Amino acid sequence: MLAMLVIWTGTWAASAQPSMPGTLESYDRQTLRLIVHTSVAGSQVRITLSNLYGTVPLTIVDPHIALRADGPRIDPRSDRALRFGGRSAVTIAPHLQVTSDPVALSVPAMSDLAISFFLPHKVSATTSHLLALQTSYIATDNVVGATDFPVLRTLDAWPFLSRVDVSDSPPLSSVAVIGSSTTDGDGSTRDQNHRMPDALARRLQKAGGASARIGILNAGIIGNRLLEDSPAASPFGAGLGEAVLARLDRDALDQPGVQFIIVAIGVNDIAFPGSFTPADEAVRAQSLIRGYREILARAHARGIKVLMSTIPPFGNAIYPEDRTLVLHTPEKEAVRLAVNEWIRTTKEVDGIADFDAVLRDPAHPDRLQSRFDSGDHLHANDAGYAASAEAIPLDFFSDRL
Repeated sequence: MLAMLVIWTGTWAASAQPSMPGTLESYDRQTLRLIVHTSVAGSQVRITLSNLYGTVPLTIVDPHIALRADGPRIDPRSDRALRFGGRSAVTIAPHLQVTSDPVALSVPAMSDLAISFFLPHKVSATTSHLLALQTSYIATDNVVGATDFPVLRTLDAWPFLSRVDVSDSPPLSSVAVIGSSTTDGDGSTRDQNHRMPDALARRLQKAGGASARIGILNAGIIGNRLLEDSPAASPFGAGLGEAVLARLDRDALDQPGVQFIIVAIGVNDIAFPGSFTPADEAVRAQSLIRGYREILARAHARGIKVLMSTIPPFGNAIYPEDRTLVLHTPEKEAVRLAVNEWIRTTKEVDGIADFDAVLRDPAHPDRLQSRFDSGDHLHANDAGYAASAEAIPLDFFSDRL
């Protein structure tokens, strides 16, 4: 009798980043319990750990996965030990990632998982996801299976963990949402899962039927750009990640089960010149459009559908750490408008979501509506991200369901 082919789909993801200058965390003989929020349900589960930006091997011991009860507590009935090639420890070479063996676990949609693992040697979190907006936990010694986790301190990043996959029958699929801080959820409420991709996951689950079998993978990175890597000479160093064009395969197209991608990138390409990069590096609309066309070509070559969002307004935007920086100018606004006009009118994309039309102030269309503004005039709040998710047409997914 032939074995059934298992098809994996991501239910959660966070794109790997290097650390920012002066922010590198270290751990020594400690257990991390990382909390993540699922999108789609499954009956088997596995995790992927990353040492993408590491320069030395990373050893991880006794990884476990369980349903979270509350805070750092887990439901002990759901606790499962994870293995890598049948072994309870794995050493990940620099610049690589590894995926665990699968285990049987009924993973509900829109639920919290706790992934725990022990770090037996002193190690620095050179590979992490910096804006988790989720409280996770650290304890001394190896307590990976503890129901009541003895918290030493909390953390607000996701070190080394890059993805959680599920499988089920019939097969699932997923959509990768690639973008910058507005995809990563900057401005939303901590520990509440109100990022735009979370709101989209809730819509799909509420729609039910085949729509509820689509996983959402958040491939947003704060400060990320379409065309250029993190500006090394800025206060962020390499921490804002590689350009979308450089990380597109790894963070979106190569992810398991991906049949769709949503592209929400470009605001930082426009805003950074004259603030975090020299003014003479100002980007033109045609340069961004060429970048979008490259995404379209690469995705379509794999049979992956592409939905593109317009760039929301950022008039009066501020950078709280240095309010003297000028993020918005009339010249930058002209570029944003030209890019948005191309997105709205091109026949090259498979779908659009007009975030600009939803979020802008009708009286001042270069600014966010106050009811959607998190306060910095750049990032939406919970209501703004929910409104953005509502602007994504669900029939974009229908022909693949």
